Amino acid sequence: MKYLKTSEKSRKKKLTKKLLHKYRLVVLNEDTFEERFAMKLTRLNVFIFGSLLALLLIGFTTVFIAFTPIREYIPGYTSPTLQKQAIALERKTDSLLQLTRMNEIYMASIKDVLSGEVSSETINKDSIYAALAAEVNPEDLNPSKADSILREKVDNEDKYNLFESARSVKNFVFFPPVKGTVSSGFNIKEQHYAVDIVVPKNTPIKAAADGRVVLASWTSDSGYVIIIDHGNQLLSVYKHNSSLTKAQGDLVKAREVIAISGSSGEFSTGPHLHFELWNDGTPIDPIAFIDF
Repeated sequence: MKYLKTSEKSRKKKLTKKLLHKYRLVVLNEDTFEERFAMKLTRLNVFIFGSLLALLLIGFTTVFIAFTPIREYIPGYTSPTLQKQAIALERKTDSLLQLTRMNEIYMASIKDVLSGEVSSETINKDSIYAALAAEVNPEDLNPSKADSILREKVDNEDKYNLFESARSVKNFVFFPPVKGTVSSGFNIKEQHYAVDIVVPKNTPIKAAADGRVVLASWTSDSGYVIIIDHGNQLLSVYKHNSSLTKAQGDLVKAREVIAISGSSGEFSTGPHLHFELWNDGTPIDPIAFIDF
């Protein structure tokens, strides 16, 4: 046992001696052997300095990569800018998909308006007028004082606005697109969801209300057709025109000329205007709202 302890002590002394043994690092001029630089070193110093240098190098490299654009060139490292762009593009894509679905539904409704493909079961004239005549019973409402003040303020601001405060078809003011003789009226049984007004050829056709043109095109059946969206699910349709003065996407004012009357299309029998009104995909009788 004593021999082993002595052996271990001697080994430790030898190791300590090796670590602390001094060496001299000398830099000489190769031609003159003149001493240019000298440094005393030990193995322990070399190990410590080498370890510190390695740690500093690793830390510097990590900081340099993490906080400079060079990190984008490292495989597997995602750029924050690219992540933000990807998230923004994903949101835009989702919004575009929703908008596309809404446009598809909207265009399908316009297609039904043009083709007249509306089942008789979904059209009930009495229910339409009943819905228009429905009034809210004031006895069922108990508004607070603040609510009453707000309502009065909004009513005063929208007193002369025909469309911002409108909540149903009866609150809208429509102007006659033309003045003339009604040759064919609104007839659900015959699937004639319009009124035909006989007018001389080249008579200006005017917008029945403010809105935006959602369709301005030519069809073989109806000739030159223009459709205006008045908001709140209201559409007005003008068919068999000889020409159009507005294009799709144009904003129009009430009584603004949008087309010129004619007799275009296979279903036309003479110069007249085929005028339709649609509310939420349901045709309504224009004569109930417009005096031609």
